[in-house]
Amino acid sequence: MRVPLSWLREYVDLAADATPEDVLGALVTVGFEEEDVHRFDITGPVVVGQVVSLEAEPQSNGKTINWCQVDVGEANGGIRGIVCGAHNFVAGDKVVVTLPGAVLPGPFPIAARKTYGHVSDGMIASARELGLGDEHNGIVVLSDLGIDAPVGTDAIALLGLDDVAVEINVTPDRGYAFSLRGVAREYAHATGADFRDPAERDFAELQPGTGHTTVVDDAAPVRGRVGASEFVTRVVRGVDPTRPTPPWMVARLSLAGMRSLGVLIDITNYVMLELGQPLHGYDLDKLTGGITVRRATPGEKMTTLDGVERSLHVEDLLITDESGPIGLAGVMGGGTTEMSDTTRNVLIEAAHFDPTTIARSARRHKLPSEASKRFERGVDPLIPFVAARRAADLMVELAGGTLTEEGGALFAEVFVGEIELPAGFVQGLIGVDYTDDEITGALTTIGADVTASDAGSGWTVIPPTWRPDLTDKWTLAEEVARIHGLDRIPSVLPTPPSGRGLTAHQQGRRRVADALAAAGLVETPSFPFTTEVQNDLHGSASGEHLPSIRLANPLDGQAPSLRRSLIPGLLQTAHRNISRGLTDLAIFETGVVFLPEPGVEYGTEDVPPLGERPSEETLAALNASIPPQHRFVSALLTGHVSPRQPGRPAEPASLVEALDAVRVIAAAAGVEIDVVQAERAALHPGRTGSLRIAGEEVGYVGELHPAVAEGADLPGRATVFELDLDRVLSLAGGRVVAASLSTFPAATQDVSLTLSAEVPAADVQAALAEGAGAMLESVRLVDDYRGEGVPEGSKSLTFALRFRADDRTLTAAEATEAKLAGVAVAAERFGAALRD
Repeated sequence: MRVPLSWLREYVDLAADATPEDVLGALVTVGFEEEDVHRFDITGPVVVGQVVSLEAEPQSNGKTINWCQVDVGEANGGIRGIVCGAHNFVAGDKVVVTLPGAVLPGPFPIAARKTYGHVSDGMIASARELGLGDEHNGIVVLSDLGIDAPVGTDAIALLGLDDVAVEINVTPDRGYAFSLRGVAREYAHATGADFRDPAERDFAELQPGTGHTTVVDDAAPVRGRVGASEFVTRVVRGVDPTRPTPPWMVARLSLAGMRSLGVLIDITNYVMLELGQPLHGYDLDKLTGGITVRRATPGEKMTTLDGVERSLHVEDLLITDESGPIGLAGVMGGGTTEMSDTTRNVLIEAAHFDPTTIARSARRHKLPSEASKRFERGVDPLIPFVAARRAADLMVELAGGTLTEEGGALFAEVFVGEIELPAGFVQGLIGVDYTDDEITGALTTIGADVTASDAGSGWTVIPPTWRPDLTDKWTLAEEVARIHGLDRIPSVLPTPPSGRGLTAHQQGRRRVADALAAAGLVETPSFPFTTEVQNDLHGSASGEHLPSIRLANPLDGQAPSLRRSLIPGLLQTAHRNISRGLTDLAIFETGVVFLPEPGVEYGTEDVPPLGERPSEETLAALNASIPPQHRFVSALLTGHVSPRQPGRPAEPASLVEALDAVRVIAAAAGVEIDVVQAERAALHPGRTGSLRIAGEEVGYVGELHPAVAEGADLPGRATVFELDLDRVLSLAGGRVVAASLSTFPAATQDVSLTLSAEVPAADVQAALAEGAGAMLESVRLVDDYRGEGVPEGSKSLTFALRFRADDRTLTAAEATEAKLAGVAVAAERFGAALRD
């Protein structure tokens, strides 16, 4: 909201030396955010001049210029010669002259310069050049504006160009501040200055006649609320729409961010900014019969003022006459009845519309307007008559019209509910020891009616009609804090109760993410949206079709489904980085995936209405309509893990690095993860492993299938893994407990076993560990040999075993005995034999 200070001074006392920054500072104390300061950016000398003579001089380019002698006053150099290309003035007219040294908006500095064979000692200015509008229909002739000022008068002050506006950010719950009335009241709250309500005007009441009936016929109320609760019309006849808008009004509208569009429209905009009540003016002679406010019918259309034909929705509220729709209520008027230069009789409309209806219509038609912005935030229901009468009086004063007794007025009883404010509630909520007088004083200041309860246990408060945001005791407490200054609220950090904090799963998730980042991987969160094809490819082992959750209103129509895997997002991230020259990648993501169960329909429950708490049954039904969501952790590695160096070739990323990252996760989660050879549709055959904890599959690891890598535009090999992190942490059983370190030395043994090539090495390793017993500290595969010396169809696996006891130093014989016990189990299960 932009607030011209000259306008603000009419309704509240500002100090004579108050700067825009002072005004903004005061408004900040009552909860507004400062945005900017707006000026006309004009510096003098800009004065009133009188054209003494002008000679028309045709030019070779076909243009005719006027060589003018203009009297700008003795103090400004007397008569000056000025070249002007406009022709809407004659000798004797008083005009606005910008003298050398002046700077106009642009910036456009003025200097004496030679043009068309003359030295033009200044410039006669137009409204556009002064920043008073976009129209350029010639220069400003002061007599056309009803101004007669002495020659040499400062035109900047005369036209209001020395005014300045402050801009504040108005939050959605404070719609009353979209008006000078509201901002002036708030400035009075902040400074204690006297406030003069522009709505309290002494109007001689005119009884509306019957010439223009108004009917509200709302057959489809929104949530039981009719679209229009009040509708006031006033008729002004005999207006002259060609009269100029006074410069002071043009200047104020311009500073407020609105263009001058003619005196009639300017008046309706001016009153809207002044009182916060949107108005609309109709050309009375274009109306057919009375006015009816109703909902649109199926298939109905109308053309709005912007010239666009709009298909209407049955919830749209319309202003109609016997010819059909003439306005989209609270949003924009219709083109058939708009005011123009031929308008002679005006019907002024001021109404109170349902905020929900207006907000939905504005969004439905993508048609935000100054009117809808105010209606959807709440307009004072007691202001329509005042606003309509104020606009009518201005049309009489500025457009030469006559106010008649025609028109109509439909009023509904305005009821504002009482709010019980218990004693001590404000102090307990805000944390400040306000006195009772401070509480009641603050509420009275904002316009509320405060009555003490009979038992002395608090107050009954009726908020003012212009504050629909005050709905309960909490909002009243906020007002007390705001009026008395938010700086009085102490800055005290609350003491958290003992036993609270992150859950074991939350701590586990953080440990895993931190460990991967510490290991050199980069976390890259992505949007949880993908396609059904990607879900089928990466969300299942065999690539078969699986159910996916499809969004009703996706951000990207090409990715309308919620993901079943994190891998598609990592592939997109990798592609984006590679396309920008970053080819060596080790990235990971932890995030939620959505795993709908086959045959179950999700999202079928209707969303309950806003503003009221759903019942427990409704919440249970909503929760049941949400698919299971698991938190996964996935990674992708491609390119090189170390660059080429002198004497050392580049080392490409492979399964080794992916398995190392899996071991990092296992250590952070406090589990042991085994790898068993497996197959997946998206991964390379023979280079894929199933990740298991105590025999239960929790994820997979492998190299992307070449076709999948090519489809993702990855230039080389890429390795991925994915783990169900929630399940991993559940199997971990809670907190990670550090094992005690033995002070006795380890005994190491190696063993090479020959067995069938089809037997997975992980199964052999498990058999060795089981047979070796409790003294075995670790077993690790160090070699897989297939070649000379090993029978065809067989392989030789070499394992490094480490034994340790907690209470003694093991002998070589004890370590050998434990090793052979493990070999015996492997021989029994898989026919393994010691290699010679």
